[in-house]
Amino acid sequence: MTALFLAGVALVSVLAQWLAWALRVPAILFLLLTGLALGPIGGILDPDALLGDLLFPLVSLSVAVILFEGALTLHLAELKGIGKVVRNLCSTGMLASFAVIASAGYFLLGLDGRVALILGAVLVVTGPTVIAPMLNVIRPVKEVDKILRWEGIVIDPIGALFAVLIFEAIMLGSKGGLLGHTLLALLNTVVVGGAIGVAAGWLTTQLIRRDWLPISLHKFGVLAMVLASFALSNWLGHESGLLAVTVFGIWLGNQEGLDLEEVLTFKEDLAVILISSLFILLAARLELSQLWAMGPMVLVLLLIVQFVARPLCIMVSTWGSDLPWRSRALLSWIAPRGIVAAAVSSTFALSLTEAGIPDADKLVPLVFAVIIATVVLQSLTAAPLAELLDQRQKAPDTWLIIGANSVARAIGKALAEQGVSVHLTDPAWEHCKLARMSNLPCYFGTPQSEHAELHLPLTSLSTVLALSPDRHNNALGVLHFAHLLGEEKVYSLRSSEQHGKANKESATFRARQNLFGADITFARLGGMLARGGQIRATRLSETFDWASYQEANPGAQPLFVMQPGKTPRIVTATEVPAPQPGEVVIALQPARSEE
Repeated sequence: MTALFLAGVALVSVLAQWLAWALRVPAILFLLLTGLALGPIGGILDPDALLGDLLFPLVSLSVAVILFEGALTLHLAELKGIGKVVRNLCSTGMLASFAVIASAGYFLLGLDGRVALILGAVLVVTGPTVIAPMLNVIRPVKEVDKILRWEGIVIDPIGALFAVLIFEAIMLGSKGGLLGHTLLALLNTVVVGGAIGVAAGWLTTQLIRRDWLPISLHKFGVLAMVLASFALSNWLGHESGLLAVTVFGIWLGNQEGLDLEEVLTFKEDLAVILISSLFILLAARLELSQLWAMGPMVLVLLLIVQFVARPLCIMVSTWGSDLPWRSRALLSWIAPRGIVAAAVSSTFALSLTEAGIPDADKLVPLVFAVIIATVVLQSLTAAPLAELLDQRQKAPDTWLIIGANSVARAIGKALAEQGVSVHLTDPAWEHCKLARMSNLPCYFGTPQSEHAELHLPLTSLSTVLALSPDRHNNALGVLHFAHLLGEEKVYSLRSSEQHGKANKESATFRARQNLFGADITFARLGGMLARGGQIRATRLSETFDWASYQEANPGAQPLFVMQPGKTPRIVTATEVPAPQPGEVVIALQPARSEE
């Protein structure tokens, strides 16, 4: 029966993730609603009876992996370029939110002071997995979009680390003893967690750099190190494991020249699996009667979080900046709580309950109430508010080119010279470096990854051109962006018929391979460029019309037709624009010797 329930949890978690993907809303919303429906509402799922003594270790290890994955994306060098506002949001603004929420928990809800402090510490974290899908729908102006995305990235590990330190101080203080003894014990815990995290990071770095660990074991090896460092740290220092894995992730993510692409992708996939299953189980444990018993004070807490804590955080963080008041107002509204808050609060609540601290059982219901309220309220109202404040971006105008190879760079440069905003992406660093040397912005990585959601200008994208020689990269990119932007906005170069059949490409993907003509492949374009061909833009006129152009440029392959200052029209297998006088033809012209 246990196996049947676990399989059912996996199945409904996939369904919840799919619904979130289809409706373009944060997945946490459907995961929590599914857990509530199966647990306190339907009475079908009882995680405590299902897992027994394994529940607490499972939750703890899952939270450790989630925090490590978040810390792995925090690059300290990038903190210098994120701006004063984001740094304030993750420091003074975070402390302001903590003070307001903790005070509300203590004075308004009458919680035990220690539980109120934990509540305030946990709810300072927003998180990128909740922010990113929301921003893709809202499409706020670029400055607001950048601030919110960077806040989600940076405050995830920093806020979690802050919450861990508050939790450790409370747990050590709860054992009694003088303040000095408590501070000494806290220092010991911080030293143990920090030392284990640094040691694990250093050792893992050596294993990868010196090839002592085969590539096939990188993913599993890093996961084993995360779990081992968490368990060892907790054994040596009370509740220091979360601190250890956070330090471990930050250390590993900031090593120069260390290839962690596969590890990061694996951790993202693993985090999705853990989050999907974990949150259904956690939501199923909620006792809604506790929330009803606290009455309207829960609503008061929600109002404090939304209308006092966040505006105060923004006011403190933007003090002295030149950010317009409309942008500050929108920032004051958007701060959905997410995965880290729910996971960490659940872990803390179990430890607090074991320690016999009053009101510990109220922590998780309150945190989940804030999560559901902020996600639902802000998902429904943020876009209209941004429209009202005139803080939404105009029509998206950036063209994303999948690939930064020679063909993609030549096409991107030709479009950029005509005033088109372009952004390239490639998993090969050499290609990205060459693109950036040509003043073409390039994202290093795969565009459909979770990391790309935080670093690509997704809210500005209008068109996607898949120009990678790797058919699998093209297929994945096309599938991903066709869902986000619509089928009519996504184009791909054609694979050869022989290669397409050999690689069992789907008919759907082959139908999308319509760029520049039915017989145009990457190999053909690359060959023309390698033999000295160039992409040139030519303006037609009454005396030099399209027929004259074709006669003067035999063998030229038209790529785009555009009116100056307007969006280019793409030449495809099914649509060959008839250029008119005054329009610009962008074409790949062969070397003179080939004409």
